[in-house]
Amino acid sequence: MKIGLISPYAWDVPGGVQAHIRDLAYHYLDQGHEISVLAPASDESSIAENFVVSAGRPVAIPYNGAVARVLFGPVAASRVRQWVAGGDFDVLHLHEPAIPSLSLLACSIAEGPLVGTFHAAAPRQKVTFAIAPFLEPVIEKLRARIAVSEIARETLRIHLDTDAVVIPNGISADFYQRAEANPAWSRELTIGFIGRFSEPRKGLNILLEAFPKIALVLPDVRLLIAGPGDGMEAMESVNPALRSRIRFLGRIEDEAKASFLKSISVYVAPNTGGESFGIILTEAMASGVPIVASNISAFSQLLEDGKYGLLFENENASDLAEKLIRLLKDKELAGSYSELGSEYAKRFDWAQVGDEIMNVYLHARGEDEKVTLLSEARPWSRLFTRGEEE
Repeated sequence: MKIGLISPYAWDVPGGVQAHIRDLAYHYLDQGHEISVLAPASDESSIAENFVVSAGRPVAIPYNGAVARVLFGPVAASRVRQWVAGGDFDVLHLHEPAIPSLSLLACSIAEGPLVGTFHAAAPRQKVTFAIAPFLEPVIEKLRARIAVSEIARETLRIHLDTDAVVIPNGISADFYQRAEANPAWSRELTIGFIGRFSEPRKGLNILLEAFPKIALVLPDVRLLIAGPGDGMEAMESVNPALRSRIRFLGRIEDEAKASFLKSISVYVAPNTGGESFGIILTEAMASGVPIVASNISAFSQLLEDGKYGLLFENENASDLAEKLIRLLKDKELAGSYSELGSEYAKRFDWAQVGDEIMNVYLHARGEDEKVTLLSEARPWSRLFTRGEEE
């Protein structure tokens, strides 16, 4: 099958949507499909994948508590039109087609089997859907819609009065399971955090506020922090006596991330909101590291209300400290979460997620007789546009 994938966000800026599209592309390439990805790029020379086509330089806009680098306008529309016309795709898979970027342009321009995946989760007051009257007839062109979580699905229902089948983000579970710890990072009682800590919603400030309380009970504890941002600026809020126990690693690539997760005692996700899924949590579980996460809706749903990881009260540093101390001291509890999480992470492996998405492609192409339902409970009726349902 010839599959066209569109990223709304700059390909050369790390992000969950871009990683999802990249890994999905590699999964389908391994299966023998033809893949082309269209994406904005600030620096075309930085694109390593030969299946990625740059649509031009993006612009930065504030979106959902972060900065999104997107591309829109007449020039971008012309490039989308050329790419679609030259691709002869069997199916076009548009990611985040409800924001002003390439996917929305493609949805308005292209015809045929169009599939949309919605990643974002945001309350009504935070989403800039002033263009909703324009969006609705465009989104109606999608023959199938996917949401990466129930939270993302609910956002879609609130803002565009339409529905989607839920298929989670995918990971390579084996990649994280077989990774090896880095001796320079591996030490008992090590807390790990990965994220763009310059964004307040990632919650690093809450973790740093909790750290002195943890260190008081566990004098040998230390903290490893990975991700883009100014470590020196973040360290200003930390007691100088504790700074030697905190190490900033900067941005790390996939191999190093897998090693990072194998090197720590517990992974903490103190995010305060704006998350629709939590891909790093599935990667941590695949690595076998126990998790402490804020009880925001996306994390609570993913971890099934504490079954697969300890939850703490969102933005409560004292509760976070208490939960981390409990997990670091209770080896039996940590081992239980590690074992349960490793098994649960297999549900998110591309071997399963990729097949579910392929089933949606076949459904969008009208090849229902070839579709194998992976779950009898899966709400396939939500895949149709409202016009087809009626």
